[in-house]
Amino acid sequence: NYYNLLDDDVKVWQANLAKKYGVFGFCYYHYWFKDGKQLLEKPAEQMLNNQNVDLPFCFCWANENWSRNWDGGNQEIIMEQNYGNQQDWELHFQYLLKFFKDDRYITVDGKPLFVIYKPDLIADLYQMVNYFKSRAKQEGFPGVCFAFQFPTYFSDIFYRDDIFDYMIEFEPVFSRSNVQRSQSKKVEVMRKIFGENFISQYRKCKGIKGYNYNKPRYLSMFFYEEAWDNILNQQWNKKIIPGTFIDWDNTPRNKHGAMYTGFTIEKFEKNMSLLIKKSRENNKNMIFINAWNEWGEGAYLEPDEKYGYKKLEAIKKALEENESYE
Repeated sequence: NYYNLLDDDVKVWQANLAKKYGVFGFCYYHYWFKDGKQLLEKPAEQMLNNQNVDLPFCFCWANENWSRNWDGGNQEIIMEQNYGNQQDWELHFQYLLKFFKDDRYITVDGKPLFVIYKPDLIADLYQMVNYFKSRAKQEGFPGVCFAFQFPTYFSDIFYRDDIFDYMIEFEPVFSRSNVQRSQSKKVEVMRKIFGENFISQYRKCKGIKGYNYNKPRYLSMFFYEEAWDNILNQQWNKKIIPGTFIDWDNTPRNKHGAMYTGFTIEKFEKNMSLLIKKSRENNKNMIFINAWNEWGEGAYLEPDEKYGYKKLEAIKKALEENESYE
């Protein structure tokens, strides 16, 4: 089913398909730059004006430079990100407000849920977040529920109650990063014992690149079941929103990318059921799945020629097994 997202019938089809198989809502990437410049905004704006697209939604601000590079790096910048000042924040808030006021927009305790992809890139993060919260209260909301998805480093500032309410596990990157950080500590111990030459050989064999995980120099292969073991064994604090993925292969858009081997529908369904069960036991009422239609990274629930509707059926079955399907 090749489609054009500017066609409203396609968006209606997607919403109906998601609801049929138990997907609660969509989190749309939102591309906003200084002076109100935007990219890929038309489908969301059309959806706002078409109540037939009957599915809850929220935004995740992909707050990076727009560049000719798969992961938001700075090679050949096409649209530079600049967070501006209070005047720019007000312009951004005014744009978001019409979405926040829509009955379909996802809220937590009455607060619109707004996700920031990489908050560590924002110099005036504290001031900007609190400006949005203050403006939301002026507009009749209790505030804004802020979550972050993928900081490049893990600082306690992101867990401060006066900044973010939640952190979303962006999988499979999040659990893989936890393993790499653990390996990195191991490397530092071995450096002291065995010296630099041993470390370089160890890294070459194990695919460990010290603390600089953003610049791999080769393709990486990971095991699907091992990734799920990491996801299911995560320790959650009260701020964590669990995340997971269907499958992953971003090598079509990144010559130094990563892929996972071992995916099957049966494994996906079994692990989803376990994650839903664990989430319910820990009073977690949201799980973020990567993704609905991330075709360029092999992470999608939408039907294809290979699996048909089986990925979506696996979601529905996992929910039914936990009496969570409505």
